Amino acid sequence: MKIEQRLDELGITLTVPMAGPGQYGKRYGKMKPFIITGRVLHLGGHSAGMENGEVRYPGRLGHDVTIEEGYRAARQTGINCLSTIKRAIGDLDRVTAIVSSINFVACTPDFYEHYKITNGLSDLFDEVFGSEIGLGARATYGAPSLSDNYCFETSLIVEIDSPAS
Repeated sequence: MKIEQRLDELGITLTVPMAGPGQYGKRYGKMKPFIITGRVLHLGGHSAGMENGEVRYPGRLGHDVTIEEGYRAARQTGINCLSTIKRAIGDLDRVTAIVSSINFVACTPDFYEHYKITNGLSDLFDEVFGSEIGLGARATYGAPSLSDNYCFETSLIVEIDSPAS
């Protein structure tokens, strides 16, 4: 439970995962929030989620969301991803690599600092898992809008160890 201890040290509390009882993503249609193929865990789109029934960090970068707010949205999205990873594999210590992330930033056409937003996600995974495991490849794209007016969304590919026999 090394990663769980690290989360405690960082003051991070896991959230309601995208999958399972109380999931917040079930209203988006027919899909799986995650799927495991061999030693690879694929997470569907994750966002910062809602708090008290309200979207966290709604809007677009370059219009009504600051870079700092976008960074925090990406970080919260990462916490939500960790929650789903734990739900999917039971133990965060089974993560052997964050392989890659595909990221979307809702923004105006003249916003060009997408990477500063995605750093919130990458920095979190680096803090939690260390750079050897937590830093993977990534791509970030600007989008005119995202579902429910979220300003950030990600999809992850995670390598996991084989379950104990």
